[in-house]
Amino acid sequence: MATLLMIVGFFGFIFGVIRLIRAFFKKYPKKPELLIMLGTFIVFIAGGMLTEPSEHQTVETTISSTQQSTIKSSSRSSEKKKDNKKSIDEKNKQKQALLSFNDRVKQDNTNLVNLEYSGTQTIEINDNNPIFSKDDLSLANKAWEKYGDLDNLNRATSAETMLNQSIMPKAKRGDIANVTPTGWHNKKIGKGYLYNRSHLIGYALSGENDNWKNLITGTAQLNNPEMLRHELDIKNYLEKSKDNYVRYSVTPVFRGEELLARGVHLMAQSIKSDDIKFNIYIFNVQEDVTLNYSDGTSQTKNELLAIQRKEEEKKKAEIRAQQAAQQKEEEKRNAEIEAQQVAQQKEKEKRNAEIRAQQAAQEQKQIEAQKQAEAAQSAANEQPNPPAVANGPEYVDANGNGLIKGSSNKIYHIPGSRYYNKTTNPEAWFKTVSEAEQAGYRAPRN
Repeated sequence: MATLLMIVGFFGFIFGVIRLIRAFFKKYPKKPELLIMLGTFIVFIAGGMLTEPSEHQTVETTISSTQQSTIKSSSRSSEKKKDNKKSIDEKNKQKQALLSFNDRVKQDNTNLVNLEYSGTQTIEINDNNPIFSKDDLSLANKAWEKYGDLDNLNRATSAETMLNQSIMPKAKRGDIANVTPTGWHNKKIGKGYLYNRSHLIGYALSGENDNWKNLITGTAQLNNPEMLRHELDIKNYLEKSKDNYVRYSVTPVFRGEELLARGVHLMAQSIKSDDIKFNIYIFNVQEDVTLNYSDGTSQTKNELLAIQRKEEEKKKAEIRAQQAAQQKEEEKRNAEIEAQQVAQQKEKEKRNAEIRAQQAAQEQKQIEAQKQAEAAQSAANEQPNPPAVANGPEYVDANGNGLIKGSSNKIYHIPGSRYYNKTTNPEAWFKTVSEAEQAGYRAPRN
């Protein structure tokens, strides 16, 4: 009986101590636990008093052992409090470190945003060394994820995580067609599509599916193989052990108010090892496609060639039209010149006709004058003794006009003389030789 009382008292006392510790941390009332301890202690003493003297030493030893257990429990409680406080401090440090880290990443991205793609899609940053601090790599919060809020243009901003098997998905990925990230102007190219809804942190690592804060418009080439190969390296490492952790950071880089990211900045560091370690920038480009980063529209190589051909054809058509207009203008000028030449020719022919008519009339006049002169000479010859004329015979036509020609070299020619008909442009006409001589003309020598 005494042994039973001692056993009940001992275990009852231990139970009371445990309840007291639990009440201390849960901030429950402690009076019931103290009563339990007091009652069980009394039971234990009663059992000890009923034992034989040989057993008394054993009881004292048991009490001493119980007191030591109580002291150790109190010590463990104090250590646990210290550990809890330390854990809370470490968690807060990591949160503050994340804010500082985001500022450093923003500074790096101000340099990355001005980079231009020159043929290498993935480039190393800072010699491929990530810029995580000691607090960034802390496991105080175990595995966690944090996604930056969408900005005023609805663009994803950042994704930060401490990866571990505990947050990796168990189910297959669902449909994400309801998410339309900024710059989404997708189209068919070749056997696939130009754009993917690209997860900043891959679904296979985080289980985040249709989270708008975790999706951007990325080219097929950005998504696979560039981002995918790094995500697979991380996934394979995490699957090796449930104790493996990887600090992972992904930031899309936008230029100004463009809706399509110029690229993605990735950093990763495995905890307590360098199995996973990189700091890279991947350009958001697609081979044989020209992207308009302001809104996400694009032109393939074939489309650009078609536009170029169309522009060339347009220019050729404009040149042909200009040439046709020039030719038409030239034909018009030629027609005008031809018309002027025809008019001039007609005018010339008209003048020539008039001259010929004048010459013909003059010749006819000369012929008639000559005939009249010959008739007058014939009549004069028929008269044996012509009457004397003071000024000599008159050479006149039927109208009384003189028929003696005065040439430009001041020689007169009477009708019927040797040079009479050859003098075609007389300067003066005279009726008598006397008139001609008085005017300063002389008779021909031969």
